[in-house]
Amino acid sequence: MSAEPSAPAAGRAPAHRPRAVLLDIYDTTLRVDVLRRRFVDVGRHELECDVFLARAMRDGIAFSMAGADGAFGSYVREALRATTGHKLSEEALDHVMSGFASLPPQPDAELALMALTRAKVAVYAFGYGNDRVLADALDRSGLRTYLRGTITVDDLARLRPAAGAYHHGCRVAHTEPARTALVSVHAWDVHGAARAGLVTGLVVRGEGRPPAMMEQPHVRADRLDQLVDRLLALPA
Repeated sequence: MSAEPSAPAAGRAPAHRPRAVLLDIYDTTLRVDVLRRRFVDVGRHELECDVFLARAMRDGIAFSMAGADGAFGSYVREALRATTGHKLSEEALDHVMSGFASLPPQPDAELALMALTRAKVAVYAFGYGNDRVLADALDRSGLRTYLRGTITVDDLARLRPAAGAYHHGCRVAHTEPARTALVSVHAWDVHGAARAGLVTGLVVRGEGRPPAMMEQPHVRADRLDQLVDRLLALPA
């Protein structure tokens, strides 16, 4: 028996050109794979980086669903500690964690942001954790100049893909969910946004085609700049 997606909690948004874009940052806009080098710097295997990132997201979402208090950054640090077998010093943990503030941009990120700027579509960096770390990374990458602002969900105690996280982003952007787009390389992120009533765009360079049981994106493309072109081509 084939799995069918359940009906979106907020109703699926029509495929309309968005007035604002919530742009996922980690992996979608900035390269997190460069953190592997920092694992090597502290004597760990670079592949532990992928385990660490997956554990951080899993734990953050799980604690959020359980109603736990605490900033996402604290879950990330503890995930790093656990992934490395509790063998790193605090200084070594700091070395890896500080890498989040200096992540380089994806090669297609600036082209995408330039297109949205020319089209007068407001773009908000939609991230996790500390706003200062996110802002520093965007400053160093040279991308912050294209952004209307940055949005993090530390103050909500609810992480994506919870609907409240996306609706918080819409409130900050002063747009209705149906006229706001979530753009991400993560199929689960697109699923959550679609069920929250947003327009969605999936960059498939990360995970490829989303599973059939998930909400499908309104638009998809191999590159971020291509995806933006398709969003802008949607009917007003």
